[in-house]
Amino acid sequence: MSSSPEAQEDWLPYSRRDGWADVTPLPQDDGPSPVVRIAYTERFTDVYDYFRAVLKAGEKSPRVLALTEDALELNPANYTVWHYRREVLKATGADLKAELKYCRDIIEEHPKNYQVWQHRRVLVEWLQDPTSELRFTEMILAQDQKNYHAWQHRQWVLQTFQLFQEELAFIERLLLDDIRNNSAWNQRFFVISRTEGWGREVVAREVAFAMEKIQIVKRNESAWNYLRGVMEAATDAECAAEQRRAVEEQCRGLLAEGCDSPHLLGALVELLQHRLEGGAEEQEVQGLVGEAGQLCGRLAGEVDVIRARYWTFVQDTVTKKYGRTD
Repeated sequence: MSSSPEAQEDWLPYSRRDGWADVTPLPQDDGPSPVVRIAYTERFTDVYDYFRAVLKAGEKSPRVLALTEDALELNPANYTVWHYRREVLKATGADLKAELKYCRDIIEEHPKNYQVWQHRRVLVEWLQDPTSELRFTEMILAQDQKNYHAWQHRQWVLQTFQLFQEELAFIERLLLDDIRNNSAWNQRFFVISRTEGWGREVVAREVAFAMEKIQIVKRNESAWNYLRGVMEAATDAECAAEQRRAVEEQCRGLLAEGCDSPHLLGALVELLQHRLEGGAEEQEVQGLVGEAGQLCGRLAGEVDVIRARYWTFVQDTVTKKYGRTD
């Protein structure tokens, strides 16, 4: 696909093409007094005038399929063109495998175009063949690990065709390449939520997995968020409490080693809050309140000053809710 000046110069208007004499182009109606008239190129005007004409006539033919390619080259995000192209594909019995290849070419040039990803999903649904999709999304993600559309398509394929078998291994490869890959951490949570679930053994395994990664990069916010999510997702309350105690112990160990990660201190504050909310022993309460207050003060004063007001709020909340009133 190209809209270069060279391509413009080589352009042959539809009015001069064989086989199009029976179509009367339909100009765009901007109303009697357009506020700002868009300066469309001659080629753009020509293509879309003919597209509007065949759309109004309801024509679905090979020549219209070719016309939609020209229209999409000029505006690959045009929903109406994509939708009508699918109608033409159905009506003409076009080769859907060839259409997948066409779709791939456009995605490689416009990887964050929602409309083309939606088009690909429909093609895969029609074909009921996801054979190429995981590898294809892997290639796109290798270029941009945060491509939301690629991740969304991958998740749809995994869930629709139940192709989860190798996904955790794929995620681990991504994390080995970049331990801070937040999208990979999110994908791990997605996969486990839709396969094994968050029972006792899985929660213990995933807490250990997250803590192992945290030991490697202690300021990796993605791993800390994953750890938090795992403990919140635990379906067994006793298991969740056990894992929180184990994590608290490990966090205290990191703190003793001199780690000043804001994520570590913040996690400790949350763990202390959980203990207070869970009915800590009376003799423990004031010690927990004091420790939480010290951590919040340190976060607000030196470690996470950009969120100082938040940590001051947390400190005040804990003190008012659990502190002595006598």
